[in-house]
Amino acid sequence: MIRVGQGFDVHKLVEKRDLWIAGVKVPYHLGLLGHSDADVALHALCDAILGAASMRDIGYHFPDTDPKYKGADSRVLLRRVREMLEDEGYSIGNVDVTIVAQAPKMLPYIPQMIQNISEDLKIASGNVSVKATTTERLGFTGRGEGIAAFAIALIDDKKS
Repeated sequence: MIRVGQGFDVHKLVEKRDLWIAGVKVPYHLGLLGHSDADVALHALCDAILGAASMRDIGYHFPDTDPKYKGADSRVLLRRVREMLEDEGYSIGNVDVTIVAQAPKMLPYIPQMIQNISEDLKIASGNVSVKATTTERLGFTGRGEGIAAFAIALIDDKKS
């Protein structure tokens, strides 16, 4: 049986933080505020995968109240989510991530983002889609106040 899950995350852009998106340090004068590295793309993806398996969400498994996740690398969290999924008898089919940001432009970094996700989830790069869009200067992302990401994941329930 196949299952799908969706994820969403948003973080505020601030000074004196690095900008991590899908495991890539994107050169920019602002970074995302969060307890971990605040990687919105990987957080949304973790939620999509966990949701597909009905395994709650990233905040449940990696709470921002736990000091061990302070500054955490979201690629490590994504790998842990994959392991949790495998432990429950699921496998990942494909994933799709959409990054919503007015700036900076993501296009030059998307191939590395795809490679990172492919490696962390142990799936072929052809099963990973990463895209970016703007909101045409509308809303908080359009004003450059933050970055958002949406993700969807297809998993296979090997238990059925």
